[in-house]
Amino acid sequence: MTLLNWVSEEVIQSRQNPRIQAVARLRDRAERESRGLFLVEGLRELSRALERKIKIEEVYFCPALFRSAEAAELVTHCRAARVLCCEVGQSAFEKISGREGPDGLIGVAKIWDCSLSQLALPVNPLLLVVESIEKPGNLGALLRTADSAGCHALLVCEPTTDLFNPNVVRASQGAVFSMPCAVCSSAEAQAWMKANQIRSFATTPAATKVFWDSDYRGRVAILLGSEKDGLSDLWLKQAEEKISIPQAGLSDSLNVSNAAAIVLFEAVRQRRSS
Repeated sequence: MTLLNWVSEEVIQSRQNPRIQAVARLRDRAERESRGLFLVEGLRELSRALERKIKIEEVYFCPALFRSAEAAELVTHCRAARVLCCEVGQSAFEKISGREGPDGLIGVAKIWDCSLSQLALPVNPLLLVVESIEKPGNLGALLRTADSAGCHALLVCEPTTDLFNPNVVRASQGAVFSMPCAVCSSAEAQAWMKANQIRSFATTPAATKVFWDSDYRGRVAILLGSEKDGLSDLWLKQAEEKISIPQAGLSDSLNVSNAAAIVLFEAVRQRRSS
C-alpha cells in the first residue's frame, strides 16, 4: 500500500525558497505577533489542533520523513478541507522544523483571541494564574497540568515567553488548543478576578500555611510565579491566602509545573469530595 494518494505537484526543494523563508521566520516572536500566525509541528499536535477546530492556514509536509500512514491521511484530510498543502524536500523541511528527528508535518495556524473578555466561566471556576514564566517548556507543561486538572482557564501574566512559541505548543502536547487561556498584565488579572469575585491562593516558600490546610472550594485561583523569583509583591500583597509546599530536602522549591500539579490536584480532591 502506498502512503500517498494525492496527485503529485511541484516539490519545494530549496531552503532559500521565499515560502520556506517565510515559514521559518515564524519561529521568531515578533514575526508571529506581526502576522498573527504560529507553527504547529508534528502529527500529534497538528491532529489535535484540527480536532479543536483551530484555523490551519497551510500545511507543509515531507513524505520522506513520515513515520506512519496517519501522516499521509492527515494531509489528505487537510486537502479535502481546502487547506493549502505544500510538499517540500527533506532539506527544505529541516529549514522550517524546530525538532531533532521531525516527522514531516508542519502547519501554519491562526493566532486566536487571548483576552480576558473572551473567557467564559462556570459558577465555581478553578483557575491557574502564572506570572513571568520564562521557559517555553515550563509554560507548555503548565498548560498540560491545567488541562489535566480540569481548570476552567489559565491566566498567563507578564509573559516572558509567548503562548504560541513552537516549544510551548510542543511541550503542551496539544493542551494549548483545548485549555482556555488569557494573556494579560498582573494588574489586569487582579482587576478581572476582583470583578468576578475569585479568591486567590499565592504559592510562596515564605508562607507558614501548608497548601493542604486551605479550602479551595468555590471561585478559586491558584497563583504561581516565575522559576527564578516567584510571585511579585503585587500578587503577594493582594492574595487572600499565602500557601507553601513543604520541602524535605536541600532544594527550597519545585519546578513550577510540578508545584502547580500538587496544589491543583489537592483543589480537585476537595472540590470533588464536596
